Amino acid sequence: MRLAELSERSGLPTATIKYYLREGLLPAGRRVGATTSEYDEGHVRRLRLVRALIQVGGLSVAKVREVLGHVDDESLGRTIRLGAALWALPQGPEPDEEDGAVASARLEVDRLLHLLGWSTARELGALSPVHRSLVVAVATLIRLGYPWDAELMAPYAELMHQAAVRDLDFVETHPSETEQVETSVAATVLFQPVLKALHRLAQEEESARRYGL
Repeated sequence: MRLAELSERSGLPTATIKYYLREGLLPAGRRVGATTSEYDEGHVRRLRLVRALIQVGGLSVAKVREVLGHVDDESLGRTIRLGAALWALPQGPEPDEEDGAVASARLEVDRLLHLLGWSTARELGALSPVHRSLVVAVATLIRLGYPWDAELMAPYAELMHQAAVRDLDFVETHPSETEQVETSVAATVLFQPVLKALHRLAQEEESARRYGL
């Protein structure tokens, strides 16, 4: 397709698409003339991902370029490639190592991962920004007097593992590894609000069933 059709298919103005091309967020099209290029479905898919990262995820152009650099790095294995792209997304605050609650939280998170048998997560540990975000969240609960320990977290973690299985089952419906990584990144940004809303709706429903309206 030509640029005008790409604009129509993606819902983005041609000026925005040209900007993304200049900034390296979108691969160049196939040259068919001195001033003309052709684009394909991969460009449409990539523009949707860029829009998700910028408009929903609130990422800067520079951060999107960093994320996409990992998405496109075919020298990495699929797990590392996906992990690097997801780790490049904005994360929560870093743990305050002078906070006593952080040490307690890190112990409970490690116990949790041991209970679950999540060996990769244990091996990566604090190298993972997601692991560090969980430590911060648990430390906040502990600091506020909530006894949030490994045993309490384990059933929630098992539910999240079921969600992860469904996530990757869906991702694997896409043919190429690049499409799979792109889909994983987009789903992480776009589907988190859905999970949060579903959790709250489920709480409302269960409360009404138990206690009435």
